[in-house]
Amino acid sequence: MSDRFYSVEQVAEHLGLHVRTVRNYVRDGRLPAVRIGKQYRIAHEDLETFTGRTVPAPDGGTAVRQRHTEVSSIVEIEDIDSRTVDRLISLLMTATAGRGPGERPLRIETVHDRDRARLKVIVLGGVADTARLLDYMEGVLAS
Repeated sequence: MSDRFYSVEQVAEHLGLHVRTVRNYVRDGRLPAVRIGKQYRIAHEDLETFTGRTVPAPDGGTAVRQRHTEVSSIVEIEDIDSRTVDRLISLLMTATAGRGPGERPLRIETVHDRDRARLKVIVLGGVADTARLLDYMEGVLAS
């Protein structure tokens, strides 16, 4: 385990992003950070998880790599009524809201076409979390 922390400015410079963009990632919960005083600090491991790559250590070395596995899933649901869409979206938002700082992120996007009664759900996350979420979705759709 590493005890290296980076400022928002250091992360922005390393990733080639604007400082505001990194702050928005932190505020949205996509990039875990600890607030110390008026500034955020991002742990080395959280930055690696966020980028999906090994981040060089400040001393020029590299941290020990951990295996990273992520699933990308697209679920297309035809002939779905608005009530079921609402239930599914509530389930999906609940699944992402309860994630702790040490847990890997679970990213979900939804697109609902009311005119065609279609819902598309895009899930990016760990294998076990994605499988559990798909199982929950199946339960809502079967009822």
